Amino acid sequence: MRFLLILMLSLTLPIGSAFGKDASPDERRAEIKQMRLNVLTKLYQEVSDAEEVLLAAKGYAIFSNTGINLLLFSTARGVGILRDHRDGSDTYMRMVGAGTGFGVGLKDYTAVMIFDSQEAIDDFIESGWDYSAQADAKVETDAVEAGEEISGTLTPGVRVYQMTDSGFALQALIHGFKFWPDKTLN
Repeated sequence: MRFLLILMLSLTLPIGSAFGKDASPDERRAEIKQMRLNVLTKLYQEVSDAEEVLLAAKGYAIFSNTGINLLLFSTARGVGILRDHRDGSDTYMRMVGAGTGFGVGLKDYTAVMIFDSQEAIDDFIESGWDYSAQADAKVETDAVEAGEEISGTLTPGVRVYQMTDSGFALQALIHGFKFWPDKTLN
């Protein structure tokens, strides 16, 4: 069992950045901004009121993640960008996650976190912790897209939209995530 945990952690520990690990900081920032644009375009197509909700929010964060779940353990890692609507500033961020639950999955996915209150965005920036639950029965490839996914956060004042980019999952999980500013990009 310990071997499985070590294997999962080694597969998800960040080695550089998920975006352009050999790229310059300016190139990595540009890739992350492009990821944000792509994710927002997809979100607006899939959720009819998402643009209205996002514009009314105090801020939002978008993360591109890789998650692995094997039997009872799950891990995740990713990079993202936080937009604070107070002043329009962007903060480049990193994240890791670990959790437990039943099932199996390996997927690349994006998460959009919408902050409904100033307190929620301030807590996220200062502490960087989030606790969430998700259930997936999903397959996403270039040829096939089938299934459903449900996710939500246990953090007050935060809403989460999750979209699978590729991979598969048949799982029910509880996660803890740690987010922090990327010192090389800010």
